[in-house]
Amino acid sequence: MSATPGTSPQTALSLTSRLTSNMVRCPLFFLLTGFFGCLSLLASCLEKDGRVQHEMARRWGRASLWAAGAPFTVIGREHVLPLAIYTSNHTSFMDTPLVFSSLPFQFRILAKQSLWKWPFIGWHLNRSGQIPVDEESGSGSIAGLNRAIRVLKSGMPLFIFPEGGRTEDGEMQPFMKGPAYMSIRARVPLIPMALIGTYELLPIHTHHFRPRPVKLVIGEPIDPAGYTIRQVDELTSKLHVEILRLYQSYAAPGDVTPDLMSLGV
Repeated sequence: MSATPGTSPQTALSLTSRLTSNMVRCPLFFLLTGFFGCLSLLASCLEKDGRVQHEMARRWGRASLWAAGAPFTVIGREHVLPLAIYTSNHTSFMDTPLVFSSLPFQFRILAKQSLWKWPFIGWHLNRSGQIPVDEESGSGSIAGLNRAIRVLKSGMPLFIFPEGGRTEDGEMQPFMKGPAYMSIRARVPLIPMALIGTYELLPIHTHHFRPRPVKLVIGEPIDPAGYTIRQVDELTSKLHVEILRLYQSYAAPGDVTPDLMSLGV
């Protein structure tokens, strides 16, 4: 299903669009984030399994996309598995609302440990059982990945952005080896996903929403059977290529489209 192309990040916004974003969409987004965040923190004091907290996150994601003027489409639901490591490209702050809105089950997120230092956001990440990874420390990074493997072995699926941070220009960045490492160690499939339109909706270093449709495309699972720890780079490359292919296959005219030739494919 093709999305109608929205305003390109390079296109100057009209005065009306800026005023609407500054005076309506952005305040509404922050109000919704605070409202659902408070409900989630309250729920964390009353439950142990995180179900209500996750439902609050799911509702926050859908409400946030509505406030941003971004109707969303999910493609490839038939590839969803009850236990897997879900991965996607990372282009915008709006990626996380789209992921929570689209995946129909509870999961845990691996995120930068530095986020745990932020007031309110850090409290929520901690109380909701998300998994910090210290990217600046080799031993800290391995410790975080091993915690994530234990979560996988307990039956809880994971989500991670392999790029580690948002793209500056819409091009896909090099992938970290963590997802492939966890997949091989835990013998759990990797599921590639492409987030399309979120970069155009809210690029990095901007403060104005550019309303447009967005998509989450779920690809076929990648089975780690046959891979060893020595083949982490090979599995990482395969994941990178699959996410790029998904993006290219479903991007709308006008979307920033990463080039497979940059990987020598």
